[in-house]
Amino acid sequence: LVLQAVFNALIPDHGADAFSPPRLGQPGPWDALLERLLGGLGRWDGEHFLFIAEHGYLFEHNCAFLPLFPLSLRALAGLWPSQLQPRARLLLSAALLNALLSVLAAAALFQLGRAVLRRQSQAFLAALLFSLSPASVFMAAAYSESTFAMLAFSAMWQLEKGHSWLSGLLFSLASGARANGLVNAGFFLYSCIKRFALRLQVGPAPAGKLPPLWKQLLGLASSAALMCAGVFLPFALFQYYAYVRFCGPGTGQDGTIPEPLLQLARDKGYRVAGMDGAKPPWCSQRIPLVYSYIQDTYWNVGFLRYFELRQIPNFLLALPVTLLGSWAAWTYVSTNPQHCLTLGLERSKSEEQGKPRDGFCGPAVFVYVVHATALLVFGFFCMHVQVLTRFLGSSSPILYWFPAHLLQEHEPLLWSAGTDNPPSGKPLLGESPSACGKGTPDNLVLRLLLNWRLITPLSKSILAFFLSYWLLGLILHCNFFPWT
Repeated sequence: LVLQAVFNALIPDHGADAFSPPRLGQPGPWDALLERLLGGLGRWDGEHFLFIAEHGYLFEHNCAFLPLFPLSLRALAGLWPSQLQPRARLLLSAALLNALLSVLAAAALFQLGRAVLRRQSQAFLAALLFSLSPASVFMAAAYSESTFAMLAFSAMWQLEKGHSWLSGLLFSLASGARANGLVNAGFFLYSCIKRFALRLQVGPAPAGKLPPLWKQLLGLASSAALMCAGVFLPFALFQYYAYVRFCGPGTGQDGTIPEPLLQLARDKGYRVAGMDGAKPPWCSQRIPLVYSYIQDTYWNVGFLRYFELRQIPNFLLALPVTLLGSWAAWTYVSTNPQHCLTLGLERSKSEEQGKPRDGFCGPAVFVYVVHATALLVFGFFCMHVQVLTRFLGSSSPILYWFPAHLLQEHEPLLWSAGTDNPPSGKPLLGESPSACGKGTPDNLVLRLLLNWRLITPLSKSILAFFLSYWLLGLILHCNFFPWT
């Protein structure tokens, strides 16, 4: 937060051709101060979220941004003094809310890692890496990434604990924050199928102990359908809301819309809600989805549409996370070929003995690798490829588990974590022997950074990726320069 204020003050904003609505009202001295301190958080898509929180879904292309985050901002903004202009209150709300939610997301990722990886040190290192995420600027800015990460990681953790209904509620809320939350329904489907498959492998139960097979299948199908419907419900309700707002009869509300916003709509060709005129083309589709129409029409999102020579710089921006995600998938598949061929549905010998393999290559990680790989492939071929970093950074724990696995497997300085005798025999900077004695985790990332000259090239590459994107994101995004 401090650095974005500094960079925003030192570097002039780039004149980007982005959504930039006029500021209404006369700002006071406190509004000017908050804009100077927090204005870097309201760039690019942040302008949309802040605009929606203040004015609602006034323009058609605003409907690409789902309502949970702007509704949260609007509710929180009501707590601040009314002397502040709405934008200042919303900016302050976004900064505080995302600061809280990003911390809760890190905590949820840690707990999820403990449940899945079964290695507390690796889970803790992954949570530290999340705190230096290459998508960090979007966790702090007026974006929905922190909201989504907190809800998605918490839902995954609750599902691992067997709390299906609480997990379903959290996944449902996540799909009201970002559209890719719909993919999370796959976790429910896989959980139900795996539970059923493993039950069949136990062997025949005594008569009367289990219901007939058809009843088990019916219960499985109904439970999975109900959970998936809950995940899809917020997205479906929002599509219906957009249909009523933009496809219904005009309400003639142009007199209630401030003239500067109407002028912006005329200048840019934005379609305004509640105005008489021709209905949008998507209204007459068999399934009228405003979200897919906006992605297609306004941002040219579609299969292979981004594969142009002039987009090479954006592909280079996405190259590190693409390589990292691909390497993670290859490492897991090559280590567990039989487990992957059976889709993780066959009980392994280690599981039968009650000692399943732990760490990144353990059997429980399979579904998360599939999820991350599906997002990576879809994002690479069907989206603006540069958003892959924040797309995966806010959606998949694999982006943090795999680097933590690489660091622990290949970095000698971490092999001594929790001991007083490093391999070199020399004391390491950043260690806290007293803290280790009290059971408090050492900050392993800080240890590596303070001993930069001693760490391996692989460790340097991983940390350089995380730190450079963390810093460049603050410098570029907060001054309206293109970023991920």
